[in-house]
Amino acid sequence: MLSVIVPAYNEEQAIPIMAETVSNVLFGENIEFELIFIDDGSDDNTWNIIRALAKKNDFIRGVSFSRHFGKEAGIFAGLYESKGDACVVIDCDLQHPPEKIPEMYRLWEQGYEIVEGVKSSRGSESKFHKNAAKTFYSLISKATGIDMRRASDFKLMDRRVVDTLLDMPEKKAFFRAVSSWVGYKKATVEFDVAERVAGESKWSTRSLGKYAISNITAFSSFPIRFASYIGCMMIAAFIVIGIFAICNTAMGNGGVGMFLGLLCFMFLIGGIILLSLGIVGYYVARTYEETKGRPRYIVSDTVN
Repeated sequence: MLSVIVPAYNEEQAIPIMAETVSNVLFGENIEFELIFIDDGSDDNTWNIIRALAKKNDFIRGVSFSRHFGKEAGIFAGLYESKGDACVVIDCDLQHPPEKIPEMYRLWEQGYEIVEGVKSSRGSESKFHKNAAKTFYSLISKATGIDMRRASDFKLMDRRVVDTLLDMPEKKAFFRAVSSWVGYKKATVEFDVAERVAGESKWSTRSLGKYAISNITAFSSFPIRFASYIGCMMIAAFIVIGIFAICNTAMGNGGVGMFLGLLCFMFLIGGIILLSLGIVGYYVARTYEETKGRPRYIVSDTVN
């Protein structure tokens, strides 16, 4: 059986369309499946719609969080609740095309344990948002050592892969990265990002930035190492400027300009020190969050 996992946050308009589209595709391909909707603490009528659909269709199941915990928590909740021999994670807004699921499923039948959906295009986005997303994925690819420039959460995983992910004790896992990090036999399926079927995107440039910071620090120690690199460069620059200042004074040249330059440089060093402390503090805070041992999410209700 195939488990189709759909995290949803304020998607009351998209839920019925998603359920109908996925069921038509998979019934048409004679693939046994269950459809699991995860309501991530929505403020609208999302959960009521999921409950209504589940009462009419035995293959639909639902989980509702007590509050908004984020997409990563929704994905892991779906993986935990899944019963299938393979699982597919897909967005609720149909920007990930359900028509690609049978192709992914057939590759899984051939022995591939992870089938990644990779973007051949990003669809219609503003130029600013595209550039922000491109910058984000370039940064996170360099920080994690995994090429994520075309990666997405749209992927099929064998039960063995799912169990491996669920066995990881970390609470703030970055699904897109850890599902690549675990290894296993992989294949890819290309898709074009479609238009949303309903509602509005929950991803602004600001939220993308927060997402980048959260997940880079969750998966990589690169920011701390980067702060060290900057510190080394500042020390080297300070030595060069100090030698230049000493030579300039010895030759009897005016020292006011040099003094102001050194003062500005000291402010720069102070700023870099505070920034570095902030980066270290962020990692300490993440460590503190992990050691508290709180769950990734809290379930308030289920259906089927």
